[in-house]
Amino acid sequence: MLLIYNEKTNPYFNLAMEEYLLKNFDEDMFILWRNESSVIVGKNQNTLSEINLDYVKENSIPVVRRQSGGGAVFHDLGNINFTFIANNNDSFSDFKRFTQPIIDLLKTLDINAEFSGRNDLLIDGSKFSGNAQYNYKNKVMHHGTLLFSSQIADLSKALKAKPIKFEGKGVKSIKSRVTNISEHLKEPMNVLEFKDMVMDYLEKTNVDNKYYTLSELDIKNINKLVEEKYNTWEWNFGNSPKYALYNELKYPGGNVEFNLNVDKGIIKDIKFFGDFFGKCDISNVENLLINTKHEENNLKEVLNSININDYFLGADTDILVSGIMGVK
Repeated sequence: MLLIYNEKTNPYFNLAMEEYLLKNFDEDMFILWRNESSVIVGKNQNTLSEINLDYVKENSIPVVRRQSGGGAVFHDLGNINFTFIANNNDSFSDFKRFTQPIIDLLKTLDINAEFSGRNDLLIDGSKFSGNAQYNYKNKVMHHGTLLFSSQIADLSKALKAKPIKFEGKGVKSIKSRVTNISEHLKEPMNVLEFKDMVMDYLEKTNVDNKYYTLSELDIKNINKLVEEKYNTWEWNFGNSPKYALYNELKYPGGNVEFNLNVDKGIIKDIKFFGDFFGKCDISNVENLLINTKHEENNLKEVLNSININDYFLGADTDILVSGIMGVK
């Protein structure tokens, strides 16, 4: 098995790295990596319904979709991610096989971790690791989080979506009590020391395990995948399942209700209701927005072409875009 100790912390690069390694190497692999503060959503999720859009925008937190299913997670430098790539597709859904080494390692530190439910690892009833899998041809990729010294308050804020009514087929995240591994250690260590310990432990599990360093060609190809896929709105937001959004917004000119249907990130239908005033027919704005990306900059570009005050007295483009995006 090839062991990769990845020191890059760019979430777009790291998610692209997983796909590149999965599809371009024949060997089994184990990879350790960390991301800077970011939200990672599952392949089948509606991104907007999983995140606190205000908090994510204010803190410039990247939002990246991964290949595997499951729920949304918050990453920061206090969280270690591990990835197994195995050539036996019979391993799909066998979460215990890939999490057992983590449980065994923690036992050497006198931490009694356990596998629980569908895909979680717990310490004293609190979750420190969520896991997901993706199948590709005859291979399975298993990856999981290891909360070591993560900022749990930031995790809660980033994933605490506002009370907006989203309806659709997107898979919702399941919220759990969480804990950091560092809180259970008998002797203190930092996150990088723990990362080294995990890699050393995996190296010793098999004499045939050997280290691999990404080549310049590997990095070039991964960066190409970042540009074409992982750092694009189409993948991270537009790839959300079809959904409907309902939102209410109060502004000095009155109340507005927003009702829209979105497919592949594109607004297919939108209606405004409320007690606001306007001298022009609101249907003009509705028709203008059909087939527009459900994305802030695109909405602003379209709406800046008209005088919002003619339709929503006392409003402006920013107010209307906030309502369409589901922000209160």
